[in-house]
Amino acid sequence: MEDKDIMEKELLIIKGVCDLYLHGSIESTTADVHTAFKDALNTSLDIQNKLYNLMAEKGWYKTQNVEQTKIDTVKQKFASNN
Repeated sequence: MEDKDIMEKELLIIKGVCDLYLHGSIESTTADVHTAFKDALNTSLDIQNKLYNLMAEKGWYKTQNVEQTKIDTVKQKFASNN
């Protein structure tokens, strides 16, 4: 298995972990449990960010630029819902 494949799998796993910790913090019933999940989420988000940056640096994570007109259209759509 190549490094790119390993990094992609790690990124998918950490994204799933972040999702679990997010829901754990949202659904927690005590302050201690909420704090534990929130701290774990923040740590996981830091790891996810480092993985993403490394992959982007190596050209393994491609992003797509969006035209400003499309961004403006979406902004207007949601601004009109207020």
